Amino acid sequence: MAEQVRRGRSAAGRAELRRELVAAAVRLFRTRGYDETTIDDVAAAAGVGRRTFFRYFRSKEDAISPDHEAALARIGEIFGSAHPSEPMAALVLRAGETVFDLYTEDPRLSVHRFRLTHQVPALRDRESASVDHYRRLFTRHLRERLAGEADGELRAAVIGAGVVAAHNLALRRWLDEGAPPAGVDTCRQRFRRVAGLLPFDEPRDLDAVTRRLEQAVGRLERTGP
Repeated sequence: MAEQVRRGRSAAGRAELRRELVAAAVRLFRTRGYDETTIDDVAAAAGVGRRTFFRYFRSKEDAISPDHEAALARIGEIFGSAHPSEPMAALVLRAGETVFDLYTEDPRLSVHRFRLTHQVPALRDRESASVDHYRRLFTRHLRERLAGEADGELRAAVIGAGVVAAHNLALRRWLDEGAPPAGVDTCRQRFRRVAGLLPFDEPRDLDAVTRRLEQAVGRLERTGP
């Protein structure tokens, strides 16, 4: 235990210990079952105590979820530091792609998380809440950039929802295929296609934009997981 405590005092040690707790949670949830596994079980499997577990996670759900809070903070930083002249489509894609890093740094773990999320209602609900957090964050920043423009608030809501939906579609397809290394570029390219479907520029024909969005939603519904 003393070794674990010393290791947790450095940034690298804390990151390593966090990974071990996540790995232990994934392993136990898969072999023993989510409901049958306690926080004490996860902590013991990682070689730490209950108090150490709570230094890193607030609940069992946190231990299996990607670090969405860090990703949300990173997205906020990208929007906040972006030059006013940066094209909105490029900015949105740049911000959205940072989330892929949560999954591509450990594809095998990401696949296990993905499958557990689909099997355990509590994890599925948590993931849905995280998706909504991303949507609201994108929408808020887009609303600020589109302030004073025609239908700015509506466009912000539509772009925010569309970008997050496209991101999830691309990511889930890659994970469903087993997260092959060769598929990472395809995953990103699939996500980037959303740039041609959304009203980043001021629309001249709102009816045309509406039809375009309905077609985009239809594509997502037909090809979703």
